[in-house]
Amino acid sequence: MIDLDLMTWILLACGALIVGLSKTAVPGAGALAVAVFAAALPARESTAALLVLLIVGDLFAVWMYRHDVDWATLRRLVPAVLVGLLVGAVFLGVADDAVVRRVIGAILLALLGLTLWRRRTAAKPSSGRAAAFGYGWLGGFTTMVANAGGPVMSMYLLAKQLPVRTFLGTAAWFFFAINLTKVPFQIGLGLLDARVALIAAVLVPAVVVAAFAGRWLAVRISQRLFDRLVLVLTAVGAVNLLL
Repeated sequence: MIDLDLMTWILLACGALIVGLSKTAVPGAGALAVAVFAAALPARESTAALLVLLIVGDLFAVWMYRHDVDWATLRRLVPAVLVGLLVGAVFLGVADDAVVRRVIGAILLALLGLTLWRRRTAAKPSSGRAAAFGYGWLGGFTTMVANAGGPVMSMYLLAKQLPVRTFLGTAAWFFFAINLTKVPFQIGLGLLDARVALIAAVLVPAVVVAAFAGRWLAVRISQRLFDRLVLVLTAVGAVNLLL
């Protein structure tokens, strides 16, 4: 039922490890997992397989950071995210894979540039209602079309200047809810089938191992290094989407 060569399995295993780390230690790394899975599988198939693994990683992250959540931030994002999910579902049904990837990559680079400019000029971070709507719908849109909402939401949570554990806990609950919402859309579009689910099941142990390794890392990483890793990995993921 699964006909994949050794190199493909190695790439997928690396991607699964990145998923686990992104959920419990370095959120920006999720964009790298998107790129790795897209290189190993057809674009549409890779989106569905990655979604299953992301949900597994979400379960561990939610459990590990269940006491470190900024619920007010999550409630503020809900309406805009729902709009983004619906727009993304329509876009996914009509747009070419290459167009989707390049649009998301360009958006991520623009957000990254804006974040770096604000830090350089000491401008006040945008974390109010307008920012919540802008980042919220964009996060919903990008996570629906390419599982690439992590970098977008990382930029918003960085603007909120949350501590590392609160950042990770808030992101964990956000993506757990969002990824569960995406499952019916993926099934309805014919992307998540028995073959894709079986491929994902084989990779689950790698996600679990990396999730626990990420928890160990998260309690030892400094706030400054954490912020820099998020920014760098967001940039790398955005460039990969553009190529």
